[in-house]
Amino acid sequence: MRRTSVHRHLAALAVLGLALSSGTAVAHADGAAAATTTGTNAPVRVSLTVQGPDGLLFKGRIRTRGHDVTTATGGTHTCDGTNGGAHASAVPTPTAALDDAAHRRGFTWDGTWYPSFDDFSVDTIRNVSGGGSAYWNISVNGTPTPVGGCQFGLVAGDEVAFTWTAF
Repeated sequence: MRRTSVHRHLAALAVLGLALSSGTAVAHADGAAAATTTGTNAPVRVSLTVQGPDGLLFKGRIRTRGHDVTTATGGTHTCDGTNGGAHASAVPTPTAALDDAAHRRGFTWDGTWYPSFDDFSVDTIRNVSGGGSAYWNISVNGTPTPVGGCQFGLVAGDEVAFTWTAF
């Protein structure tokens, strides 16, 4: 049992590390820094989809902004785009949008906090875990984010997806 948990966390850490170290993917037409140009943490409305291995777990429009996020496993940490120095000021983020949706629509999610990445790794949404053979991929406007979910800046109208993805 413990070995599975260790493998799951190592796999999630590896995926998060790849996402954070890959700066080539671009999810906005203007680049990942689109929210930086506005420089605001004003609430935005985004579409959020959570797709599990057996189908749709959530789909809806969410009003969100960057804020502190608390998970059972990871504790409370800032999740407003300033993580890892990604943005100079707070902006709305994908993980903050997931957190807002969970609170407003009555479902749970959990994530491990990795101080070295200054970000969460989403482990479980609606009791569906990534496990040792899958992870929760974050994409915006159809493109995987090049940084973590607390670092990527959102703008109004973005389409955010958390998708259970097998290795």
